[in-house]
Amino acid sequence: MSYFEWRPYVPVAQKRRQAERKLAKLKKPGQSVAPVTIEGRTIAKSFWGRSCCTNLERYSDFETRIPRGRTYVRNGSVLDLQIARGEVAAMVAGSSLYKVKITIAPVTAARWKAICRDCAGAIDSVVELLQGRLASGVMDRVCRQGDGLFPSPEEIKLSCSCPDWADMCKHVAAALYGVGARLDERPQLLFVLRGVDENDLLANAGQDLALARAAPGAAKILDDSDVAALFGLEMAETATPDAAAPTAPKRHLRSGTSSGSKTQAVKKAAVEMETKPPQATRTKSGGKKASPAGATKRGAQPRPRHSA
Repeated sequence: MSYFEWRPYVPVAQKRRQAERKLAKLKKPGQSVAPVTIEGRTIAKSFWGRSCCTNLERYSDFETRIPRGRTYVRNGSVLDLQIARGEVAAMVAGSSLYKVKITIAPVTAARWKAICRDCAGAIDSVVELLQGRLASGVMDRVCRQGDGLFPSPEEIKLSCSCPDWADMCKHVAAALYGVGARLDERPQLLFVLRGVDENDLLANAGQDLALARAAPGAAKILDDSDVAALFGLEMAETATPDAAAPTAPKRHLRSGTSSGSKTQAVKKAAVEMETKPPQATRTKSGGKKASPAGATKRGAQPRPRHSA
């Protein structure tokens, strides 16, 4: 066949079967293969998958290869896709079986801290985060172009074993679309790929929220001295538990008059005797005379007087 002649047309299904046979030969014993399977025309359905595909389509420099990459991933040409920290490895079927390698720089510490700080107090659950069920403002911040979690073209290095001169060939584009489809199933792989821990969003959110509550202008709890100075009151000092006098244990007594009750009754009678005025007696002249001490009770017989 001459260099200027068109190659004979090979159906996509036949290309895929040929690539699968080659992949089976290349696969090492114990090595797992994870093909990308797309049902229907929609490549990604979840928030993270759609965001990944949207970020890919922002790369205007590669817009000529991106549509062909969508076709390849839809027809099942991505036979194997592995996502690890900072790296995506794929095997894509074309005229032959091509090996794709995509290297992505990890998120810088300053950018990751900024994302965590901007999302502080807005993320309560990692499950809601991975499912994309948070407020739109929070999710837009995480996926924001330039300083979000998705990489920019400058942070990506692309390579493919095909003879295409472009950095992003259709096989690389198919692999990147496959990443978006894989995030539908396992969204945490995005954090693995960028070298960050999604739990940091919760930990830093709690710390920043505590600092915000303690910041100037936050609500202050007044103590007793502040309340006294504010309202001009004298606050009674409360005794501490250590300074309080120990209480005597209570005794369970039987029914009847207790010894303590008897003592109180005697004391009460003595007080009444001291405060009771003396009884007066009538004299011969018709006046009243105070009864002497030790006088008999009412109705008792008086003692006879001794004659002179």
